[in-house]
Amino acid sequence: MVVSIKDVAKRAGVSAGTVSNVFSGNRAVKADLVERVRQAASDLGYQPDRAASQLRAGKARIVAALVPDLNNPFFTSLIAAIETSVRDEGYDIIVASSHGDAEEEARRLSALLAWRPAGVVIIPCTDAFSSRDLLIGSGVPFVVADRVPANFTGDAVTVDNVDAGRKAAEHLVALGHRRFVVAASSMALQNIRERCEGIEGALSRSGLPVPTLIEVGLDFDTAAERLGAFMEGERLATAFIALTNFATLGILASANKNGLIVPDDISVLGFDDYSWMHAVKPPLTAIRQPVEEIGRTIWNRLRGHLDNEDEMPARERLLCDLVVRASTGAPSTAGGVLRLA
Repeated sequence: MVVSIKDVAKRAGVSAGTVSNVFSGNRAVKADLVERVRQAASDLGYQPDRAASQLRAGKARIVAALVPDLNNPFFTSLIAAIETSVRDEGYDIIVASSHGDAEEEARRLSALLAWRPAGVVIIPCTDAFSSRDLLIGSGVPFVVADRVPANFTGDAVTVDNVDAGRKAAEHLVALGHRRFVVAASSMALQNIRERCEGIEGALSRSGLPVPTLIEVGLDFDTAAERLGAFMEGERLATAFIALTNFATLGILASANKNGLIVPDDISVLGFDDYSWMHAVKPPLTAIRQPVEEIGRTIWNRLRGHLDNEDEMPARERLLCDLVVRASTGAPSTAGGVLRLA
């Protein structure tokens, strides 16, 4: 038997209109009534007909999100944070991946826009952000997150990447390190270039040379391969800084393959902070992005446009934290184990 909205209303002892408002979010409902309605719906196994309610309202209570890669834990963590923010306001979220390809980004974005979402969150796959014209032409409010091109003037939420790079470098300099390797995914990305800028600035202020830079790609296998080949050579370095989570994993895998002990032989500072980072031995020092706060801020920017079409665009930059654990220490008294050319 199909459970109707009237069945839920009868069980909860409220009107059908109250049940509708609870699930649509169109009008505020007292907390005790919301609890009664949701409990009644759960008891009866009721599922609201989203499509029908959207047709009646003339708009979809959907937020669409497009990310470069759903295999990347940072992107999936960010989607989870956004979902937490939108779900209590009667919105659903639909997600797609561009697989790091600009043409696929445009195709997936077109498919998402066909749902007539209330708003869109996008992490562009390149700085060119070629799909911005498609978004602007749709008239749908959108927020660009994480990879924000320097010339973009719309709503954007990112972290202060320069400050994050500075914190990483200053921590290692204070420990006595003088020769650095930076594992960057791709210098074609604005946020990665900004992290490098922060590192190089901190080293320059300390009178130290620029670090050795290795572009390790956007996935773990490529990072491990490129870093493994680098570590096999005779080079002098005591500290490695990763600028992405895959770069962090690549450094650790390559160090293990080459018999290097962290932090006795090399110090390792990772980017992003996940549960495994304090479960491994040694626990990893890392730059922690405020993922939950990023998700809330994205929704607040988007929600502002849903409430007020004249809301002015803004760029929000949030600060990262340095979490110090056991993977960073003073350099070896032997003066380093990897010799830089």
